[in-house]
Amino acid sequence: MATIFKSWFEQGIVMSFWFLVSVVGLSVVVPIHFLSVEHSRLDARFGEQRGYKIGAALGMISGWGFFLFLIGVWVSPQERFLFNIWGTSEMYFVLALGYLSLIIPILHLLLSLVFLIPGAYLGIRGVTAMGLKTAETHRAEMVISTGVYSRVRNPQYLGAILSHIGASFLFSAYYSLIVTPLVIIINYILCWKEEQELLQEFGEEYQKYREKVPMLIPVIRR
Repeated sequence: MATIFKSWFEQGIVMSFWFLVSVVGLSVVVPIHFLSVEHSRLDARFGEQRGYKIGAALGMISGWGFFLFLIGVWVSPQERFLFNIWGTSEMYFVLALGYLSLIIPILHLLLSLVFLIPGAYLGIRGVTAMGLKTAETHRAEMVISTGVYSRVRNPQYLGAILSHIGASFLFSAYYSLIVTPLVIIINYILCWKEEQELLQEFGEEYQKYREKVPMLIPVIRR
């Protein structure tokens, strides 16, 4: 009995460790992202050319770090949950990935698609509208108010939130689903910081845009 208890305890420590590493990583990304969008401060301290490079490097680190740590939250070893409605817990979809296979409850798969499809759409459309360079460096050259940006000011961050919820269902990741409020708060903070910098850079033009288009809850109809 003592051996079994020790095994469960050690397994729980390992599960919690990798999950906590991912959550802490998401939090660490926030101040790095803050620095990456403070363009005027970086330019004043290091010069325009060097400040641009430093901001771009910090933007790359924070952007890819956020993406990788978010995936870590989804796939790190953790408790699994199962929704059971009308016997759907007995229906599974098997996804084979080489030597790995993922067994997904059908209900979880359907719920995940409800969030993953619009999340992916918003993320892709957001990047294509502003350009990959701007998305990576966080240095906008103009205020974009057309396409998906006419519906919501921060489509990529909204897409990240929706994708997080969808991935939590897809992997039946209990801890991941529980920290959804934290993921929403982090994305909101990043949006707020970016918009403060955009107000400084574009002034009245961005203020008028901000008054017309919501931050994270998209406008469905005009």
